[in-house]
Amino acid sequence: MYATPLDLPDFEEEVVTESYVRFLEPRGLGGKAAIITLDNGYDHTKPSSFGPGGLKSLWRALDTVEAEEGVKLVAVTGKPFIFLAGADIKLMPSLESREQGLALAQAGHALYKRLKDSAVPTFAFVNGTALGGGFELALHCHYRTVSKTAIGLGLPEVSIGLIPGWGGSQILPNLIGIEKAAQVVVGNPLNQNRMLKGVDLVPLGIADAEFEGADFIEESLDWAVKVATGEIAVEREPVDRDAWPAVIAGARKLVDEKVHNASAAAVRALDLLELARHATFEEGSLAEDEALADLEAGPQFQASIYAFNLVRSLGKRPEGAPSPGLAKEVGKVGVVGAGLMAGQIALMFARRLEVPVVMTDLDEERAQKGLAYVRAEIDKLEAKGRTSKLKAAKLRALVSASSDKSVYADCDLVIEAVFEELGVKQAVFAEVEAIVSDEALLVTNTSGLSITAMASQLKHPERLVGMHFFNPVAVMPLVEVIATESTDKETLATAYAVAKKLKKTAVGSADRPAFIVNRLLGRMLAEVTGAVDAGTPVETADVALDELGLPMRPFALLELVGLQVAWHLCQHLNEDLGPRFPASENLRRMAEAGFPVFDPAAKGKGRLTEEAKAQIRLGDSPSSAEEVKQRVLRGLTEEIGLMLDEGVVPSAKQIDLAMILGAGFPFWLGGLTPYLDREGISTDVTGKPFAG
Repeated sequence: MYATPLDLPDFEEEVVTESYVRFLEPRGLGGKAAIITLDNGYDHTKPSSFGPGGLKSLWRALDTVEAEEGVKLVAVTGKPFIFLAGADIKLMPSLESREQGLALAQAGHALYKRLKDSAVPTFAFVNGTALGGGFELALHCHYRTVSKTAIGLGLPEVSIGLIPGWGGSQILPNLIGIEKAAQVVVGNPLNQNRMLKGVDLVPLGIADAEFEGADFIEESLDWAVKVATGEIAVEREPVDRDAWPAVIAGARKLVDEKVHNASAAAVRALDLLELARHATFEEGSLAEDEALADLEAGPQFQASIYAFNLVRSLGKRPEGAPSPGLAKEVGKVGVVGAGLMAGQIALMFARRLEVPVVMTDLDEERAQKGLAYVRAEIDKLEAKGRTSKLKAAKLRALVSASSDKSVYADCDLVIEAVFEELGVKQAVFAEVEAIVSDEALLVTNTSGLSITAMASQLKHPERLVGMHFFNPVAVMPLVEVIATESTDKETLATAYAVAKKLKKTAVGSADRPAFIVNRLLGRMLAEVTGAVDAGTPVETADVALDELGLPMRPFALLELVGLQVAWHLCQHLNEDLGPRFPASENLRRMAEAGFPVFDPAAKGKGRLTEEAKAQIRLGDSPSSAEEVKQRVLRGLTEEIGLMLDEGVVPSAKQIDLAMILGAGFPFWLGGLTPYLDREGISTDVTGKPFAG
């Protein structure tokens, strides 16, 4: 029997989002407007979401609306800044069977169908965050308005091992076309779970009108009245159904390249998008129900729950961070260096802190070249509508450049982004320390050098801290915060406070070689290149980890970071941590080659040129892809055990968080250490599970 919300059992843990109904009589409508507001009773820091209780409340609200005489339009909106953040993920583990998951999927469809099939025009006034089931609720309404200031919009389900299961996979492609829908449903979740903004929805064809945030509800209601009375006719672009096969084929290729088809949700979502070309809405809904029930009961979603909760909890409250009350104010920032990384860091500080930022380099030409890069990036942000003309002008005024380091005299924080060589960084800090005030923080962006060694020649080593940003700086959400034994609490607290203002997730690390992410990626690459040195063909070693769905294959990662940088890191890890990180001779040959190592026709995919392949020297002990995978996983397990023993991080959860946010470890694997526990590798290598 097809379930409705009234058939669902209640969950005691649910924070119920209530649906409150108001009836208004706006001028010109000739009847009543029913306004349904979704509100869980908390402020915007606790977004409204739907569990069984929330679904039931909206069902009853629609009963109330249907019983009222003279209703000419129905509009659904949310509490301030929040429309609806979808289904309550916290309740999902409470589902005891596939049948319960199927009933929840059916109940959502039954509820939303009432909005879609309503004889009275229905409107979604998307005033803020609308994710997953919240986004799908809006899609079921006949018309949509959106606040220009809204953020956090989209269908992120694939990123956590699910599919848009309340109509999104069927309505969206038939509303905006298959190409744009595939990007929203699959492409964005697999691209750092990219969200849409309010200003994106009208150009995409998802929303019909956009209004400023201040008077959004009033403007939306005025517009809705004109639509309901026929004064405004909403026209939408016809959908090109002939484009479907080519787009789906291209999307399947993308999923294969991006995650090597390791995401069951991504594959299932494409099946549903393909179905939407000719299926009736009822047929598509039934297919969504079955897919959602299968995935909710499957291992990838169950693993995603751990990763989701980890990012939400530790991401907001970093483990081991001092009290925020100890943090110092930062009113001006200095950036030593004007290269690519320095430019990215300078722009990030200016955008997020909105304080003056000054860069320096060895001479005026290099300094001005770095400033030109920053200004060009600001121009791109303005051209793409990601910042206003006024904000862009302000950013240009905030960032400056010079060859004279005396500009750091009144800086509260100076961060270096120079060549990754200890002696160079020591010289930089010695020079800067003599210029800045005694209260100023000194920060290094080193990816793995000893910060203790950098501080050893400073008069005030207590004010040096590491903040390792990942490339590209604007995209990657992680920053590793590294304290030495000398770093004082005020300095450390300020580093965490700055990371939060930069909208980064901070993970603390002890001052050990390569810290967290690069140490583990270094071990992974050491095992892969070691397998090649032993005799495994590059083509075999490079695909050995495909079933994990990592964002890059090993040789693509080498191409991204650069062979010289990778070889430099390899040497440092070999010197600092010993034979677990062998200095691969094949990696050295590639790094020192005087010719292109990677095929420019396959840029970013780590494919070697024929000339480079000829330089590879294979041993006489080749491994299969499965053997290479086991070698890598066992190596990672050993390294994690050693890192925990050394106190690099206080818990395995910190490693999981860092690898998810800094290395793109997929949510659907549920964190690196739980994955190794489930596979039995941690117990086999270390004698116990990491969760034990």
